[in-house]
Amino acid sequence: MANPNEKKSDAQHRVEVDIFGEVYRLKTDDQDCLAKCVRMVDSTMKSIAQNTRTFAGSRIAVLAALQIAEDYMQLKNDYDELLSLLNEHK
Repeated sequence: MANPNEKKSDAQHRVEVDIFGEVYRLKTDDQDCLAKCVRMVDSTMKSIAQNTRTFAGSRIAVLAALQIAEDYMQLKNDYDELLSLLNEHK
């Protein structure tokens, strides 16, 4: 039985990442996946900052979150549609 006082995972690493000029200290068990996520968020925020007139980081972050959520929903819809088509042809 696991000791509740032990760390969650020995595989977790502490890393510092820079997103839109802010440094965040995070824990991860998958550094490659985290790096991809950081690049996605950072590039989305930079793109939005270039295309809007706001300099407020929190506003840019919300707009970036909405863009990423929209992209996710489109991919999920496409995936669900593909599964439906595959199930029809069984």
